[in-house]
Amino acid sequence: MTEEVPDTDPGGLPLSGRMRFLQGEPVTEPLPLADTLRNTPYRDPRAMEAPGQEASVRGALELAVRVGELLLRCGASTRDVEAAVVAVAAAAGLRRLEVDITNQSLLVQAPTPSGVPVTWLRVVRSNTRDFARLTAVHRLVEDLVSGGIDDVAAATKKLRRIQRKSRIYPRWMVGLGYAGLAGSVCAVLGGHTMAIVVSIVSVLLVDRVGRWLSKHAVPSFYSSAAGGAISVVLAWFGYLIGIHGWLGIYMPPTEFGYAIAAGIVVLLPGRAMASAVEDAVTGYPVTGAGRLLTVFLATSGIIVGIAAGLSLTLRLDKALDLQLTALPLTGAHTTATAQLALDFASQPAALWLQVVCGAFGAICSAVSARVLPKHLLPAGLLGAIGLLLSGGLPSKVSIGGFHFGATTSIAIAAIVIGLAGRFIGLRLGAPALVLVVPAVSPLLPGLRIFRGMYDAVSGSVIGTSVATQGEALSTLMGAAAIALAISTGVVLGDAMSAPLDRQALRRRRARHR
Repeated sequence: MTEEVPDTDPGGLPLSGRMRFLQGEPVTEPLPLADTLRNTPYRDPRAMEAPGQEASVRGALELAVRVGELLLRCGASTRDVEAAVVAVAAAAGLRRLEVDITNQSLLVQAPTPSGVPVTWLRVVRSNTRDFARLTAVHRLVEDLVSGGIDDVAAATKKLRRIQRKSRIYPRWMVGLGYAGLAGSVCAVLGGHTMAIVVSIVSVLLVDRVGRWLSKHAVPSFYSSAAGGAISVVLAWFGYLIGIHGWLGIYMPPTEFGYAIAAGIVVLLPGRAMASAVEDAVTGYPVTGAGRLLTVFLATSGIIVGIAAGLSLTLRLDKALDLQLTALPLTGAHTTATAQLALDFASQPAALWLQVVCGAFGAICSAVSARVLPKHLLPAGLLGAIGLLLSGGLPSKVSIGGFHFGATTSIAIAAIVIGLAGRFIGLRLGAPALVLVVPAVSPLLPGLRIFRGMYDAVSGSVIGTSVATQGEALSTLMGAAAIALAISTGVVLGDAMSAPLDRQALRRRRARHR
């Protein structure tokens, strides 16, 4: 005897076509693993036969958690790590999986055929930007998902080889990458020969000091503070040499700020900043909050170092009368106030030079992140596009009388970089962040951070109300707005590019048939 389905709901209303809009939503059920991979590069995985023994479940789960651990260690975002872990588990034949990722740990659990849960926990206490290794892990997961690897043991051996492989570039080349990024940013801002040389030398020294402090287990906050102070002091010495033309190269006061701003861009935790915002936006608030705190402490260390360096150098400058702190007004406008020597009114470099320097800076940033050589030029192309949009939209484009502001232009540039980065990256066998992170590095707000600190410190040094604390705070908030625009723009561009993955996925499937 079959049970009859009532034609009325519990409230007595008929379930006719006219009343169906009053029906409640269906009960929420856990999504299958394949459905959780929607809009990720690992969608529609080819699953192996489900593990029939507890040992097989443990092997599949260990492979998934070790993949996630290595991705976390190499600087991947929480969303990418979860997608990779779920993809590996689904490809290995697991049907049920629980994944919990925090800032430093990865917890994965799956039941055995008898129903006994198996749990793996990995803690990642240190991480580094090694995008070549991250790309290798991404390809391993793609091979598993597309059926190129049909055995968990073979995938585990391949993962171990990736773990043991030495890094792609020597450490001195990474330092040169940081220096090249600083020099290109200084040129984009409008700096000339002396300022560019000073920024390069200061970044090389800061990198050396940072490595020494890290070797002696000094927390990153103090390393960031030391880097900020060194950048300011070396820039002041460069200004001291340049203002007198002792080396035959002149350095105007405004370029003092450009040299420091370039060093700040290198010190800023750009990848951690983007990951923190991405985690918060995509539904990982705990991990996002932890990463935001890390970013806040690192940025605070930079600001503390800049403040200490400015306090020292501006007092020395005032004592030596080098005109870096203020220029007194004359004539009828003479008052108790003063005009800042660093008014930041100088025009940036020509647009074509910004585009060239943006490409070069992105390539140098990619080298510092240890990106594979074949991905350097695509990263440089995206960097050039970013500077073209951020530098060209405010001055060249007007729609219906509306002019793009600096923050809006940078947000548009970040969206385009995020969209193109995923589109190009997947076709080159690399995750999007391998191209996106270097490309947005020249856009980071180093000059605004320095300007805010200069406004805050210079007034107390001069002894006049040159810049109120409100103005300094407003400038720093503007820097935070630019950082937020970059991070959210990249995430939006990545989401917009997801529907364009299908062609790359079909090619991947065809390659392993």
